[in-house]
Amino acid sequence: MGARAGRREPEGLERFRLTGKSILITGATGALGRAAAVALGAAGARLTLAGANGPKLAEVAKVAGQAGQAGEAVTVPQRPQTPRDAEAMVGAAVSAYGRLDGVLVASGTNHVAPITDMDVTDFERVMDANVRGSWLVCQAAGRQLLEQGDGGSVVLVSSTRGRLGHPAGYSAYCPSKAAVDLLTKSLSAEWGRAGIRVNAIAPTVFRSELTAWMYADDERARATREAMLARIPLGRLAEPGDFTGALIYLLSDASAFLTGQVLYLDGGYTAC
Repeated sequence: MGARAGRREPEGLERFRLTGKSILITGATGALGRAAAVALGAAGARLTLAGANGPKLAEVAKVAGQAGQAGEAVTVPQRPQTPRDAEAMVGAAVSAYGRLDGVLVASGTNHVAPITDMDVTDFERVMDANVRGSWLVCQAAGRQLLEQGDGGSVVLVSSTRGRLGHPAGYSAYCPSKAAVDLLTKSLSAEWGRAGIRVNAIAPTVFRSELTAWMYADDERARATREAMLARIPLGRLAEPGDFTGALIYLLSDASAFLTGQVLYLDGGYTAC
């Protein structure tokens, strides 16, 4: 029997409700993290936001609070670089709201360069941010969710590049996102009996600081952009808001029987 046995199951649109749920977002100052904070705040979630840029984080918390009814979010101005960092993020959520219900791990980075030119420290920085950081947050969140004993939902941010290579110098980023995909599957198997669901969202290119170079007016950027658009059936690049509907689904009871999945929000890119 699942961790939620004996409870009345919500029906219809009620299954998508996030009102009162305690949700931690890492990377909250990034494009996806910010969009998530505003959308989840508007949905009534009680938010704990983590990010390295303190002033920017405070601004996101204010906007998310104005969008919802749960008040301004709790903030933790740091990245998940060490176990203590991750524990502090989870601890802040529990201290503020008494529990943790869901997590979005949206922190990460990229470094684009041919492998023959890339310094090993740049490779390590990408792997630390995308893989180690995700693992640390999952470890801290998993301990709390297991202790609570009534399930929960963890959402990692992957990429279509966890499945596909790229000719522009993604020898660090692609392997890091493939690792996130397998972390998703591994933890879904490890925690399934406890009712803890683990899924990943895998966008294609969307507007963010990491992809700003693709919007430049130089030959390399134009060639990359046109090649991407030629393979996207919906004919456009993604906006941060394109992923919030799927996120609400994954964090809510609407996805109660979904775990271990990588959901490609790519306009059909991986279908071609």
